[in-house]
Amino acid sequence: MSELSTAESVRTTPEGLLWEPSPRWVRGRKGGCTVVDSRHPVLVWEPGVPVPLYAFPREDVRTDLLRPAKNPPADAHTGSQVFYDLEADGELLENAAWTFPAEDLAAYIAFEWFRRTGSGLDHWYEEEEEIFVHPRDPHKRVDALPSSRHVRVEIDGTVVADTRRPVLLFETGLPTRYYLPREDVRLDLFTPTGHRTRCPYKGTAVYWSWTGEADVPSDVVWSYPAPLPAVAVIGELLAFYGEAVDITVDGERLERPVTPFTHTLLSRPAH
Repeated sequence: MSELSTAESVRTTPEGLLWEPSPRWVRGRKGGCTVVDSRHPVLVWEPGVPVPLYAFPREDVRTDLLRPAKNPPADAHTGSQVFYDLEADGELLENAAWTFPAEDLAAYIAFEWFRRTGSGLDHWYEEEEEIFVHPRDPHKRVDALPSSRHVRVEIDGTVVADTRRPVLLFETGLPTRYYLPREDVRLDLFTPTGHRTRCPYKGTAVYWSWTGEADVPSDVVWSYPAPLPAVAVIGELLAFYGEAVDITVDGERLERPVTPFTHTLLSRPAH
């Protein structure tokens, strides 16, 4: 592997992969079995995929738990050359790990994340904090700032929230999200659902669906009851998908944004 000019250098491979070393101590577990324990991981971005994944030096991986894949997938990852099945914690996980053919990454092994694909290692840690879905992108910011803006939310002409005490969450690549105090939201117009999602930047979210007559996707409102420390200020506040409701800020009606969530929302059944 070539020497890097700085710890933050980003390299490109002929296959179109972007990668850079990470200074974080990363561990990956399957149940009670530690499969990866590395202080020298690299972050890898595949073409067309907005979030990174980790790859690890072979010496930091329990390679004794890996077996050549019996049914390797076709074109599952950019230029992926060798897939492995993982036998750990009493289970066999097919195609849980793979290598990239890129010369710079030949000495590294990457893994699937359970919360991202439904298969793979199910617990990941950066230092002592558990993370979910995918690694945090060091080139992405998530800032939650208390504000005195006037935010009003409407569904089919019905005002469902009105506050001058929002917390604005700014996340690179996504529209501003407005987190509102519960007492300023007509939560009686919504019903809690069993839907849960996890975010590597914010934590675990719970959801509510609209109970009115308007054609609104399910799980249109969410909250983080116990957010991660970096965004603790949004704890217990409520946010609405601006892709599916009308939000007015300081008297200006916002356009409904088109985001990676738009297709998912439209495919959900109405309340």
